[in-house]
Amino acid sequence: MKKRSTIGLSEEQAQLLDIAASFCAEKSPVAKVRSLIEDELGYDPAVWNEMAELGWLGIAVPEDFGGIGLGLAEAVPVVEQMGRALMAGPFVPTTLAAQALLTGGTDAQKSELLPKLCAGAPASLALIEEHGDWDLTHIEAKAEKKDGKLVLSGKKFFVLDAPSVDHLIVSVSLDGKPALVILGKDQVKAAAPRRETVIDETRRSYQLTLDGVSVPESALMDQAKAAAALAHVELCASLLLSAEMCGGAKSVIDYTVDYLKTRKQFGKLIGSYQSLKHPIVDAHVAYEQARSHLYSAAWNFTSQGEGELGTRMAKAVASEAFAFASDRAIQFHGGFGFTYECDAQLYRRRALWNEYQHGDAVHHRRLLADKLVG
Repeated sequence: MKKRSTIGLSEEQAQLLDIAASFCAEKSPVAKVRSLIEDELGYDPAVWNEMAELGWLGIAVPEDFGGIGLGLAEAVPVVEQMGRALMAGPFVPTTLAAQALLTGGTDAQKSELLPKLCAGAPASLALIEEHGDWDLTHIEAKAEKKDGKLVLSGKKFFVLDAPSVDHLIVSVSLDGKPALVILGKDQVKAAAPRRETVIDETRRSYQLTLDGVSVPESALMDQAKAAAALAHVELCASLLLSAEMCGGAKSVIDYTVDYLKTRKQFGKLIGSYQSLKHPIVDAHVAYEQARSHLYSAAWNFTSQGEGELGTRMAKAVASEAFAFASDRAIQFHGGFGFTYECDAQLYRRRALWNEYQHGDAVHHRRLLADKLVG
C-alpha cells in the first residue's frame, strides 16, 4: 500500500472540498452574509437543512450512530469553504457537540442524541466563563445533586446560537471535579439567553445564567471522561477554527487582489506599486503555509502527540495569516476600507473572533513550547 504524504488531501477530503466549494459559494454570497447580519436567527434554516441532507453533520460520527463514519479531518475542507464564504450557522458548534458526546457521553446518550444531531438537530456548547481562561477545566459554574436532579448555578459566555439549539452541553464543577451536562430546549430557555455584542456580527453569541436550572441526573455525561472530553473538544475546535481562518484568508486575499487589479491611482493600477504588491504576496505565502499546517494537522489529528502538536501549530499560523491578510485588505482599500460598506471589515471581524476563540497564537505557542521542551 502506497504511503500518503502528511500534507495533502485524501480522496474523501478532495470530494468534500469540491462539493463544499460550490455549495458555499452559491448559498452564501456576500450580499446574503450582510442580510443575515440583520436577522435575529443569523443563518438560513433552509441551507442548514440542505447541509443535513448532504450528510455533513455526520461526517465525523460513526455509522452506528447515524453518521458517515469518517473523521474530523474530513470535516476540515467543508469548514474551510464555509470560512471562505463567511457562511453563518451552527455547523461547527454542532460538530463539536457530537465530538463531546463521542468522547464523554454515556452509551445511552450517544445512542439517543447523535442520530438526531446527524439528522439536523442543532447543538452547541457552553464552556466559557467570565474569567476568560482558555483552560476549559477551570470551571466555576457548579452542579449539585438534589432529589434525583442536578441543580446548576453560575454563568456562561460566548454560547453560540443558544436560543435555536435543541441540545446544549454545559461544563460545570460537580463535587469539585469537571463534569458535562446536557440541556434541552426548555432548560436553555430557563437559562435566559442574553444576546452578546461581539466583534463578528455574523455570529450569534449569548450569555447564560444557570442559577436554578435543573436537569435529571441522566443528563450527566460520564464524569470520569469529562476532562478528556474537554481536552478533545478544545483540539477539535482549534482545528476547525484553523480551517475557517484558512478559507477566510484565501477569500480576503482574492478580494484584495481584484481591487489591486482594477483601482488606478496616478494613472497606474495600484497593484503595480511595490508597497502594495509585496505585502499581498507575503499574505499569500502566509496563507499557503497556514493551509499546509492545517492539512498536516488534519491528517495527523488522531495520532497521539502529533495531532496536538500539529493542531496547535495550525491554529497559531492560521490566526496570524488571516489577521495579516484581512488587515492589509482594509489598508489597501484606503479610506473606503474603513467604512462599513467595504467587505474587508467582515473578514477582519471574523479573523479577530476566530483568533481569540480557544487561544491565540501566543497561547498555542506557549503550550507547544511546554510540549516540545518538556
